[in-house]
Amino acid sequence: MESPAALSTPPWNVERPFLTGRFHQEVKGTSRLAHDSLSVGSGKAIGCYDAGVQELIVIDDILSALVGIEGRYISITRIRGKEDEVSFQVDASMDLALQEMVKRIFPLCQSFLLISQFVESRSQFKNGLVNHSFTAALRELLLDYQAMVAQLEHQFRLGRLSIQGLWFYCQPLMVSMQALSVVIQKASTSNSTGSALLNLLQSQAKAMAGDNAVRSLLERMTQRANNAYLGILERWVYEGVIDDPYGEFFIKENKSLLKESLTQDNDAKFWRERYSLKDGIPSFLANIAGTILTTGKYLNVMRECGHTVQVPMSENSTFMSFGANHHYLECIKAAYDFTSGELLSLIKEQYDLMGKLRSIKHYLLLDQGDFLVHFMDIARDELNKKLEEISVEKLQSLLDLALRTTAAASDPCHEDLTCCVERSSLLKKLCDLELHATVSDGKGSEELVNITGLETFSLSYKVQWPLSIVVSRKALTKYQLIFRFLFHCKHVERQLCGAWQMHQGVRALNSRGTAISRSSLLCRSMLKFINSLLHYLTFEVLEPNWHVMYTKLQAAKSIDEVIQHHDYFLERCLRECLLLLPELLKKMERLKILCLQYSAAAQWLISSSLDIPKLGESSDNLHRTIKSKPGKSRGPSEGLMFATKNVTVTDSILKFEKDFNTELQSLALILSNNAQKEPYITHLAQWIIGVGSSS
Repeated sequence: MESPAALSTPPWNVERPFLTGRFHQEVKGTSRLAHDSLSVGSGKAIGCYDAGVQELIVIDDILSALVGIEGRYISITRIRGKEDEVSFQVDASMDLALQEMVKRIFPLCQSFLLISQFVESRSQFKNGLVNHSFTAALRELLLDYQAMVAQLEHQFRLGRLSIQGLWFYCQPLMVSMQALSVVIQKASTSNSTGSALLNLLQSQAKAMAGDNAVRSLLERMTQRANNAYLGILERWVYEGVIDDPYGEFFIKENKSLLKESLTQDNDAKFWRERYSLKDGIPSFLANIAGTILTTGKYLNVMRECGHTVQVPMSENSTFMSFGANHHYLECIKAAYDFTSGELLSLIKEQYDLMGKLRSIKHYLLLDQGDFLVHFMDIARDELNKKLEEISVEKLQSLLDLALRTTAAASDPCHEDLTCCVERSSLLKKLCDLELHATVSDGKGSEELVNITGLETFSLSYKVQWPLSIVVSRKALTKYQLIFRFLFHCKHVERQLCGAWQMHQGVRALNSRGTAISRSSLLCRSMLKFINSLLHYLTFEVLEPNWHVMYTKLQAAKSIDEVIQHHDYFLERCLRECLLLLPELLKKMERLKILCLQYSAAAQWLISSSLDIPKLGESSDNLHRTIKSKPGKSRGPSEGLMFATKNVTVTDSILKFEKDFNTELQSLALILSNNAQKEPYITHLAQWIIGVGSSS
């Protein structure tokens, strides 16, 4: 289809005698009468005139109706209940052939009125920039349309236009105007603004693919309406600024979320919700909306860091060249690549992301545990207290002392390490964070009463902006969950090592066949279990996954890839450390509690066993054993007490051994059953089975 301007070019410059010849021949004699009737307006019914005069009168009325003005024999009526719709009526006495011809032109008159009303109503500020641009394009089209009507009227005044000629010149524009009126009716019905209006225009253009003229017109309208929208998009992609006074852009900003919330919010909402996508994305941007959002987010991060960056723009970088060549997509991709590289370089080099992650690994994943050994020695008494009795300030000072007096003092980031005491056990914390649902066993209140700092102690780490984008509160919480599990395992190991040292201290005594030898075997089995668990956690889970993540981070091309790889590392570590498998974790916790109970009782067991003869030893040997200890003499009643005590010690050891072996076998069975679904626990299952068989 030709442009609207071309449509208004006077078509009468081309000789078409078949349009006007009959008019000149048959109406020449009545032209004076016709003009008199046009000027006098006698008020007679149009049927009183002959056909030639009726045609002149009708043409004059149609030219008025084309611009929304009633004529003498053509009236405009509003449809009741539908204020935006009008109907055109003709005098019933009009010649039937003329009536038929006039009614063919009425849809064009209706389209003009509908478009005019839409332009007036949608030009208000509240309707947004896209509506403003669209109505401006419609206004230009209407001006060309009115110019065409004026030229037709001029030809009519010169006596060169018949009703057939008028229909001929109106017909090409009629389809286009009707297509626009359909768009306008749909836009008015749904009150479309912004991207909704753009999608409507684009879908209507695609629907008219069979009519090149109409499709071309609708595409031009879409282009004009898009200009304002692409202007908003251009500022966001090149400057990171949302210049959207009417809320039309598909990206929204939540100003209530500040970057400081990353260190406090367990859901890390800032990165996901400070800038986010809204519904109603323009269809031509749907496939690249995520890239557009990310590009502006990166620019805002750099601005928050005080780092001013200007996306380089070439002469062809403007988005106003919207069209079938999709040049705007290339501009967006180039802007994304530049901002992504700049931000990644800023975070890696200036803020030393990898160094910070290595430091967190040293402390929270116990990569370098010498400081922890020293800390557990000097903070033992404080950690053994009940929750309400613990002084976090004292623990912090002891932690600082341990950091300053060990190899950690050479780490420039050690001052970012702080300690904290949680208010719940590890299992309850995992449940609260909804990492898994634990089944209540009715012991929750008892655990809260008996829980100490050893079960609730944790380390925290100060992470500043912009590194808090990667190591957010949510990520740090996952690190802390792993640390608490490792820390408690280390505590169990230390307690068992203390019990083992006590057993080694009495090796010089001939304890074979006594309760102490049975206790020594049990202690060794428990140590093997906890050492196998720690070896699995550190060398089978944390170290391999860390190296995989480190390699991926080195090759990452955007901060979102860094976040993705880091989050995947933490999720994988949580799962492989059994923290996301409640059944296994509960078994582990039960076994650790048994180990702690045994190690606490070991001192009493060994001290009791020192005075107990070998099982089945003769009374003479018993007498010599008693005499060998100066200052101690026992009568018959004391001998009875010895026998009773021997039974008590033996029963205690046998009970610990039975409970430990039962729980260990149960754990080994669960591990074996889960090894097919969770292949990473195969090695742990083998070690646990080995512990059970050796005990």
